Amino acid sequence: MAASTPRGVFAPVATIFDTDGNIDTNRFSQNLDFYANSPLDGIVLLGSNGEFATMDLAERLQVIETGAQAIGGRRTVMAGTGAESTRATIDLTKAAARAGVDYGLIVTPHYYKTRYDQKAYVNHYLKVAEASPIPILVYVMAAYTSVDLPTPIVLELAKHPNIVGIKDSGGNAAKVGEIIAGARPDFAVLAGSANFLYAALCLGATGGILALGNIAPQECAQIYADYLAGNHAAARELQLRLIAPNAAVTSKFGIAGLKAALEWVGLNGGLPREPLLPLTDAEHEALVATLEQAKIGKVASAAHA
Repeated sequence: MAASTPRGVFAPVATIFDTDGNIDTNRFSQNLDFYANSPLDGIVLLGSNGEFATMDLAERLQVIETGAQAIGGRRTVMAGTGAESTRATIDLTKAAARAGVDYGLIVTPHYYKTRYDQKAYVNHYLKVAEASPIPILVYVMAAYTSVDLPTPIVLELAKHPNIVGIKDSGGNAAKVGEIIAGARPDFAVLAGSANFLYAALCLGATGGILALGNIAPQECAQIYADYLAGNHAAARELQLRLIAPNAAVTSKFGIAGLKAALEWVGLNGGLPREPLLPLTDAEHEALVATLEQAKIGKVASAAHA
């Protein structure tokens, strides 16, 4: 069902673990069924909020297969298939395609970043694009990888027909504008955070991959809908209201905060995978106060059934 250019609002969904730390496919699928009936345009499996970095290959495949089956074609599905080697990235992307995933989201290799120059990154992404049976997007998450691909590299990659977009979580408006101005017209630029979705749309972004979409899919989708309808005052007002809760489930409290927020709104959350730790009581209280102030309430009280 995927179009060549991904558009709209996507949630990088949290992976749900049981009390022993194993992937809880039942509770995970319950969340995904909710998202498949929400205003979201799609979901992302194994994004940073999906804790892919803590999983082995078998677990990542389990998440991909479970997620694609649970969505069942009702929404667009992206999957984080990036690895530290080009070979492993190609293998996982092919496996995701076989499972029914629509797009591969390829995070920048970063362990040997001091040895990766422009030639290395271009070579990596072009080889993945050539081998991938599904379109791919470049994923820049400098806060975790310490790799921020310069605009010239992104524009070089955008020339390849199977590299259809980029998710950039940096929030650099000037860079977003440079990419949109310099890339081909159908190259998707997706905001990587809800705190700058409206600004990115105004520059020409095609949508966003938003952690906040896990707990506030209606509100995130509404910003996009208001923008498309030309209701800029409404989009701006909602964007400003969502800045604090977005920070609470990303930079302030991280994945532990996102999972606690999922439980608070009525979805399955649970614990992050160690070494990440759950919120303290004081942090949980602050999180709930932030969500209440932003008028983010229960969304799926039946999710645990």
